[in-house]
Amino acid sequence: MTRGCPEYISDLNDYLDGAIDSSLCAEIEAHIGKCDNCRIMVDTMKQTVKLCREGKPEELPEALTSKLNNLLKARWEQKFGKKE
Repeated sequence: MTRGCPEYISDLNDYLDGAIDSSLCAEIEAHIGKCDNCRIMVDTMKQTVKLCREGKPEELPEALTSKLNNLLKARWEQKFGKKE
């Protein structure tokens, strides 16, 4: 049976963690060598993992923090109503 993108995508976390057998690893690497969408997804996931591991928290400017908080509060109230 030929596997398609959805089947490979379901194995990507294990692939990135190195937790799959070598034959499936080779199969995934062959697929992402031909499939731009899956290659982009793998590259994005790798970069996300790298940023999460190495990233440092950044302080946001007060104006941006206030704007984000106000936006979140407005969306919350729109969806769930105001707190009383």
